[in-house]
Amino acid sequence: MELNWWQGGIIYQIYPRSFMDANGDGIGDLAGITDKLDYVASLGVNAIWLSPIFTSPMKDFGYDVSDYRDIDPMFGSLADFKRLIARAHELDLKVMVDQVISHSSDLHPWFAESRQDRTNPKADWYVWADPKPDGTPPNNWLSVFGGSAWKWDSRRLQYYLHNFLESQPDFNFHNPEVRQVHLDNMRFWLELGVDGFRLDTVNFYFHSQGLEDNPPVPPGEPKTKGAPEDNPYTYQRHVYDLSRPENLPFLQELRALMDEFPGSTTVGEIGDDFPLKRMAEYTDGGDKLHMAYTFELLNKPRSPQFLRDVIRTTNDSVRDGWPCWAVSNHDVVRMRTRWGAEEDPVQYPLAILALIISLRGSVCLYQGEELGLPEADVPFERIQDPYGIPLWPVFKGRDGCRTPMVWNDQPFGGFSTMEPWLPVDASHIPLSVAHQEAQSDSMLQHTRRLIQWRQQQRALVRGDLVFVDVQNDDLLAFTRSYAEDRVLVVINLTGQAQIAELPLAVTEAIDGHGFNAILESSTLTLPAYQAYYAKFV
Repeated sequence: MELNWWQGGIIYQIYPRSFMDANGDGIGDLAGITDKLDYVASLGVNAIWLSPIFTSPMKDFGYDVSDYRDIDPMFGSLADFKRLIARAHELDLKVMVDQVISHSSDLHPWFAESRQDRTNPKADWYVWADPKPDGTPPNNWLSVFGGSAWKWDSRRLQYYLHNFLESQPDFNFHNPEVRQVHLDNMRFWLELGVDGFRLDTVNFYFHSQGLEDNPPVPPGEPKTKGAPEDNPYTYQRHVYDLSRPENLPFLQELRALMDEFPGSTTVGEIGDDFPLKRMAEYTDGGDKLHMAYTFELLNKPRSPQFLRDVIRTTNDSVRDGWPCWAVSNHDVVRMRTRWGAEEDPVQYPLAILALIISLRGSVCLYQGEELGLPEADVPFERIQDPYGIPLWPVFKGRDGCRTPMVWNDQPFGGFSTMEPWLPVDASHIPLSVAHQEAQSDSMLQHTRRLIQWRQQQRALVRGDLVFVDVQNDDLLAFTRSYAEDRVLVVINLTGQAQIAELPLAVTEAIDGHGFNAILESSTLTLPAYQAYYAKFV
C-alpha cells in the first residue's frame, strides 16, 4: 500500500520570531520565512512546521492565542501567509502550523466573556471551580510553569485552571461547543491551504470533572517527562489533570475532519508520565492522530542502551501507529549541547541525524540543527522566557534554543538589520549558512547530502524495523525492510572505533551518505561517530 507523504517525511521546524526578519524590526516574520524557503527546500525535507503565528499578546510567545483565525501583526498578515503557502507549495514543501487549543490567552474575547459571571453564554467554556471552604484552590494540581494550576478570579468568586501561565486559562473540553469551535477554526486553516497541524500539549485537553487530588510519584518510580526534574510539577503522578480517556473520542472527531482533506496530517506533542504508552494509544487504529512525539529523546539520557530501549519500546508499542522523532525543538536545550557537549561538534550530530532518519517514523528537524548550532548563552538581563525567569539559574528557560538563525557574518548574523529580540551568540557566527555553504565538508553540506540520500532509500523511509544483535552494546544495529528493499543499519555514537559481528549476509554497502567503515568477512569495524548501511539477504 502506498504511504502518505508524512509517513517517513522530514518536517523542518521554524520558530518564526527567530528565522528571518524581512522588515527590520528585530523579530522574524512570514515574509522572511518566504524569502528563505528555497534554502529550506534545498535540504531535501518534505514540510515546514511553523510555531504559533496567530494573534497573541505574546506572554508565552504565541502559545497564548487571542484570535485563532488571524495572523499576529508582528509576523505579517493573512495575505503574507497565503504567499508563504503558495511559495512553499511551488517548492513541493507542505506547510504545517501550530494549534494551541488546550488553552487560550486571558485576553481572548471568549475568556473576557466567560469571567464576567456564572450565567453568560461562555460561562462554561473554561475550567472554573469553587474554592475549598477555607478559600484555598480546589485541589493540588500544579502548573508546568510553577506554583498552583489555579488562579482566583474576583468577579466569579471562583478559580480558573491554567496548566501553564496564569494568563493561559484552560478550555473546558467537556463542553461540546468548545470542541466544535476548535474544529471549525482548524477547518478555516485547512481551507486556506495548510497541510497539517502540530498539536501543542495534545494530552492536556480534558481534565477530571471530579477535581481529585493527584497522588505523589511513588518512591523509586520515574518522574514525568516534559518538565525539569527540579520542577515540583514532576513530583505528582498526573492522573486527573491530563491524558484523560475522554481525549480519545475528541481525537477521533479531529481525525474525521482531517480525512475531509486528503493528504493532511497531524503530529501531537505528548508530555506524560508514560509517554510511549500514550503515543501508542493516540496513534493506533488509523482514526486518531497521524503521528505523535514525546520528550523521551528531548531529555538528557542518551547512552546507546537508553536509545535502544526507547526505540525498541516505541517500535513494539506503537504497532500500526506512526511515531515522530525529534532530538531538539523550541522547548529544550539544543542537542549538540545537551548530548554532545563532550563529543565531536560535527561528527556526533551527524551520527545522531543518521540515527533518527533511519528509524521507522517521521522526523522533526529544528532550525539550526543542520548547522550544528550549540545552545546559545543568553545573559539573565536578556532572558525573555516567562518559564525561565522564576527558575533561574538552575533552569535558564528556553531562550537558548530560540536565538536567531545565523545566515552570514553580517551584524546580527544577517537575521536582521537591528538588535534582535534575543541576542545572536558570537559562537554561532562561524557556523552561519553562508560559511557552511562555502565548505564542502561542513555540517550543513553533510546534512544536506545525508537527507537527500535517505529520501531515495525506500526501506529507510517506509520499512519495518527489527533490531539485530552485533555483539556490541555500544552500537545501535537494526534492519529496515520494505518489499524487496532490505537495509542493515549499524551506528556508532561513541568517540571510539567499535567492532561488530554481523549476523546477516551482506551483499553490498550502500554508498552516498559519506560515512566510512571496514568490513572483513562478517566483522565490521566502524570508526567513531560513523554509520554503516548495507543491503542484505
